[in-house]
Amino acid sequence: MKRTILLIVCVVLVFAGFVIARLPASWIMPGPKSGMACSEVDGSVWDGTCTGLTVQQQPIGDLTWEIHAMRLLAGKINADVVVTRPTGLIRGNVESGLDKKIVARDVLVDLPVDQELASGLPPNLRGLRGKVHAQLTYLRVDGQIIRAIEGVVEAHDLSDGDQKWGSYSVTFPPPTTGAPVGQLKDLGSGPLAVEGSIRLTPAPGFDLEGLVAPRASASPDLVQTLRFLGSPDAQGRRPFSLESSF
Repeated sequence: MKRTILLIVCVVLVFAGFVIARLPASWIMPGPKSGMACSEVDGSVWDGTCTGLTVQQQPIGDLTWEIHAMRLLAGKINADVVVTRPTGLIRGNVESGLDKKIVARDVLVDLPVDQELASGLPPNLRGLRGKVHAQLTYLRVDGQIIRAIEGVVEAHDLSDGDQKWGSYSVTFPPPTTGAPVGQLKDLGSGPLAVEGSIRLTPAPGFDLEGLVAPRASASPDLVQTLRFLGSPDAQGRRPFSLESSF
């Protein structure tokens, strides 16, 4: 009798696993009230594709995911995700639980800084154009606040109208207590030599401070503008600071 019951339980579990594995991906997509929509959904709950994803009527791209079922035992949803856009991509491993905090690992970002992406920047930076490349080992987000980040974010070939600003990088070391702080430096291709630090704030926003000096390629107008920052040090660098929120 016990063996019969055990056999029935095993059959039910196998059958349930088969059904769940075959559930169409469309069953788990949020409804219209969520502000998310796909032009087409394919695959299963565990391994699917959302083509033409939009959020609050803003086009995001084509989303694919692969969920790791074993993490469900720990009360977590863990998935490898890829967002593909005509001009770039985002991919990484993302995990979240009942606390709604998001942890991402092995994140790669390659996107242009275009009008759409720049719309999320502070007003005084929305004219920037260029490219963003990021490789993040670790990222933890609570709501809209970045609580921890490790990796490198690079902005290449930045420009604002006719002004060319060059390329820059921010390196975030392994997380510690307190707000994340990254080291900023220019990559040698622009009119300014820059070094400094950027601290992410809970606003959300950032506090940026550092030293800047003109290179030989800097225009006379740009050199004149830098003089408003105050007296230079022995290396010709002037201090600057910027605070902003998103």
